[in-house]
Amino acid sequence: MKLRRIALTVLLLVLLGAAAAYVFRGPLSMAVAKRVVGGRLAADLLGTLPDGLHVGVCGAGSPFPDDRRSGPCTTVVAGKRLFVFDAGSGSARNIGKLGFVHGRIEAIFLTHFHSDHIDGLGELLLQRWVSTANAVPVPVFGPPGVYQVVTGLRLAYAQDQHYRVAHHNDATVPASGFGAMAQAFTPGPDGRVVVLKDGDLEIVAFNVDHAPIHPAVGYRISYKGRSVVLSGDTKKSPAVQREAQGVDLLVHEALSEPLMAVLEGGAAQAGRPKLKKIFNDVLNYHTTPEQAAEIARDAKVRYLLLNHIVPGLPFPGMEQAFIGAAAAIYGGPLRIAADGDFFSLPPGSTELHVQRRF
Repeated sequence: MKLRRIALTVLLLVLLGAAAAYVFRGPLSMAVAKRVVGGRLAADLLGTLPDGLHVGVCGAGSPFPDDRRSGPCTTVVAGKRLFVFDAGSGSARNIGKLGFVHGRIEAIFLTHFHSDHIDGLGELLLQRWVSTANAVPVPVFGPPGVYQVVTGLRLAYAQDQHYRVAHHNDATVPASGFGAMAQAFTPGPDGRVVVLKDGDLEIVAFNVDHAPIHPAVGYRISYKGRSVVLSGDTKKSPAVQREAQGVDLLVHEALSEPLMAVLEGGAAQAGRPKLKKIFNDVLNYHTTPEQAAEIARDAKVRYLLLNHIVPGLPFPGMEQAFIGAAAAIYGGPLRIAADGDFFSLPPGSTELHVQRRF
């Protein structure tokens, strides 16, 4: 009888506790929100990173839906300088989730003008403008055509600029900092051009083969003896292999032909012949994981990160199917990128540290 009374008492206390939590859930959640929001707004990953070259994945996907992979976007930190390469859907939010303050973005670089590489650019420009009251637009570098993209976005967001300045005043959101400044470049006869050279930092753009899309470029970023190559969208390209010689990290796009065949068959079964053709068409201007592995092997790359994953990988176990024979071709470390992956390359060493930021 005594044990029964104790059990009933414990049950009553549990029920009372649950009831109290339910009644006070609003104030409790507000208290938690105040702590979390304050901490997040004060956070600035750029200010805490050690010196070196750092690469963050803010978008590892493609136009195909994938819950773990947003549109193409890569952050690169050289010392205390933050750069963004491509700005697909979800870029601005994922840059924030990585821990960066948008207003600290020094420049944006575009590989080409397929919609999935630029459809998050408008939002990113807005966040970069208002988050730290930037008074100067951010430079957006790209091959010929970048002026048209930037001008179009400025026109599309012109009314938004007026609304925000009128509402918050010019001291809070300076009208002069709205939008972006297009900075076009053209690779030389050797297919490459130095886009930025400043002390220990060098950013080189080079032509890749994404025909019929032209121009299309990749980038090689070097800082204090460490290096990373971003392939951009391309079929297997000698230019990528040339630029990737001995680099610490090769971030290379990848498309699985067997998985695309599954989609192609599904489109045929569904009676959608034009979609079936699109699924087949994309095969001829991308690189398979095996081909990317061949480039990494032959260029003696230290680490291969497969990126711009086509198609999406929505089910467990699909990553192994996606890699195919790539791991047998390239003997170094290999990873399929997902949003939140973060790589740190300290200067004066060959170390490469990998973590998940979210």
